[in-house]
Amino acid sequence: MTLSPPAWPWPAFIAHRGGGRLAPENTLAAIRTGADAGFRMVEFDVKLSADGLPFLLHDDTVDRTSNGRGTAHELDWRALGEMDFGSWHGPEFAGEPAPSLYAVARCTRARHLHCNIEIKPAAGQETATGAAVARAAARLWAGAGLPPLLSSFSETALEAARAAAPGLPRALLIEGPVPADWHARLQGLGCIGLHIDTQHAEQAAVRDILGRGAAVAVWTVNDPARARTLLGWGCQAVFTDELHLVRADAPGPVSR
Repeated sequence: MTLSPPAWPWPAFIAHRGGGRLAPENTLAAIRTGADAGFRMVEFDVKLSADGLPFLLHDDTVDRTSNGRGTAHELDWRALGEMDFGSWHGPEFAGEPAPSLYAVARCTRARHLHCNIEIKPAAGQETATGAAVARAAARLWAGAGLPPLLSSFSETALEAARAAAPGLPRALLIEGPVPADWHARLQGLGCIGLHIDTQHAEQAAVRDILGRGAAVAVWTVNDPARARTLLGWGCQAVFTDELHLVRADAPGPVSR
């Protein structure tokens, strides 16, 4: 039986890690850059500090994107607050801090931006991170016009997020080819759809996912023609690093 894909109330173009390549990833500067480039939805990664505060960071360590060193989940919020997460990208971003999820909620809600929160747990912290991020998101975005979309590669984190905040929508991130059992996994997790790698986003797979009632968002799409093709196949959204190429104001496909 062919089903209609679920409603996708969020924008079709999503700024990856806040501001793509234009700003230091996972910072308020990145989110402001994404908004200034015309994007109405931003994606960012969230993990827990040693003292349990949800904050933005992609890697397991702070080494690549700050002037500090160390494993992120072993550093408390005070130590993280003393680090510069902007200078690596350029002197104009010197002193940019790692933002808490609270600060991001204030910024995005003030600017009327929509959010995809990727839950990015440290190894062994999947349940704790999924639950903490979901609880915080439910509280911080209470009453928002649209809820944030939670996503993760970790099915354990998504299960914990559902238990902690069942009202928030969730999506399963897939690395590599779309697995044969994707539908059973989505049903088991109560997710609305898949976020798949553009390198493995084939038309047959997309049609299968959409035809069985799930949504498809594709990462990370940095070519405008590829974005048009994917949206033309019916994909609900694309994530991009190239904000000046894959533009949020680009015309949509002629037909889905």
